Amino acid sequence: MAFIQVEFYSEVLALASTIHVIAPERRKTEGNAPYPVLYLLHGGSDNHSNWHRFSSIERYAADKGLVVIMPSVQYGFYTDQKVGFPYFTYLSEELPQVVKELFHVSSRREDTFAAGLSMGGYGAFKLGINCPDRFAAVASLSGSLDQRDRLGSSPMINNKMMLQMAKYTFGSEAEYEGSINDLAFMLESHLRNKVQLPKFYQACGTLDHNFQMNEQFYNQFKGRINLTYGSTEGIGHEWSFWDEQIQRVLDWLPIEGGQG
Repeated sequence: MAFIQVEFYSEVLALASTIHVIAPERRKTEGNAPYPVLYLLHGGSDNHSNWHRFSSIERYAADKGLVVIMPSVQYGFYTDQKVGFPYFTYLSEELPQVVKELFHVSSRREDTFAAGLSMGGYGAFKLGINCPDRFAAVASLSGSLDQRDRLGSSPMINNKMMLQMAKYTFGSEAEYEGSINDLAFMLESHLRNKVQLPKFYQACGTLDHNFQMNEQFYNQFKGRINLTYGSTEGIGHEWSFWDEQIQRVLDWLPIEGGQG
């Protein structure tokens, strides 16, 4: 696999942007069909480099015939922030176009996937729920799937910076509820309207601070969407878990065709 750092100017963010890319170095099968693409999203205290630094994603993706795109949104929750940057527009609109122009990737829904950890799990599900016509499968690992605790100044969260960033990003709790940032609301709306949805993969450790919200999401939607869910006893918010789970996610992805 080739590992590439790409620097480009984002018109949406109006600043220089960096992505890391893992791509097949040479094709093992005949033909010139475009590659499927996975957008792999980082957590709240991370950036575009962390998946490559702390997991073996490059080795795991080697036989999948898959291009992996790792962008950075700082602590922006993959959201068009109330005070800040339009990160969701960047992620969902501009970045796929840049990737398509620079790399030989497919633009078909069947070949487009997203996955992420913690904040990135929220981002991956947000892409799948808000852009269901463009994503075939999305995966959340230890995902921060509901922001009401942060917006409501929950006593469970004692990080003042985290609480303030949530308000800069989402506004008030009233502004969050019923918006595209409210994943459960959007998913319920799609189910009522019989929208074709992607496949969902969800995993979380029982000692993770996001475990309760993951259980709640699963209990709300199990049997109603195509959802694969797993909880692991005694596991917290840690890279050993995400490194193991991303292997399972890659095996779970409905990648069509042969090896890359």
